[in-house]
Amino acid sequence: MKLFSFRPISLVLALLSTITQASADTTRYPLTIQSCNRAVTFDKAPQHALSHDINMTQMMLALGLKSSMVGYSGITGWKTVTPSMAKILDGLPELASKYPSVETLLNANVDFFFAGWDYGMRVGGDLTPQTLAPLGIKVYELTESCAFVMKRPAASLDDMYNDLRNLGRIFDVQDRANQLIAQMQQRVAKLNASLPSDRPRVFLYDSGEDRAMTSGRLAMPQALIEAAG
Repeated sequence: MKLFSFRPISLVLALLSTITQASADTTRYPLTIQSCNRAVTFDKAPQHALSHDINMTQMMLALGLKSSMVGYSGITGWKTVTPSMAKILDGLPELASKYPSVETLLNANVDFFFAGWDYGMRVGGDLTPQTLAPLGIKVYELTESCAFVMKRPAASLDDMYNDLRNLGRIFDVQDRANQLIAQMQQRVAKLNASLPSDRPRVFLYDSGEDRAMTSGRLAMPQALIEAAG
């Protein structure tokens, strides 16, 4: 009876590569993440997360984190939810139609708040990383919104990739985050290959009646317009 067999070296290397990749995609706690101008340390993956506004909620759901969320806030008070979005949100409660309060977070036993400056938080307000820290609530700030608290360059799609990558590390779903980022980058590359050289001049109308409100180069719409040509 043959007790040992020698596998081809290529197969052994492939197995080692798989093991190394699995190890690299597993979060080791405690984990320290850079959020704007702060360092945030997580001892474990959050279990009662709250996301604010539609873009941050979509990021969480795209990473398959619904089971780690207690709800979301800041969507129906400002926007009309489409049937497709309503289907995605099904089973997840909206804890505040506009702005959540500290009491909202405490009543839901929130341990992680994904929001941004001017996206659920404001400098000097009741809901900030500094006010929530003593309550045991970790805050991760939308990278794009860091312009409100620190000097930074124009917004780019890399900001969104950074947020997805950090969320993947925080919740130990790095494989999902990497796959999602790769899919997005492939779509952008495919689009860039087909863009005409003559690009139109664009004005982004955000809102307003007596005067138009828009957003500048520090906001993500600028990056989206540039990517779309």
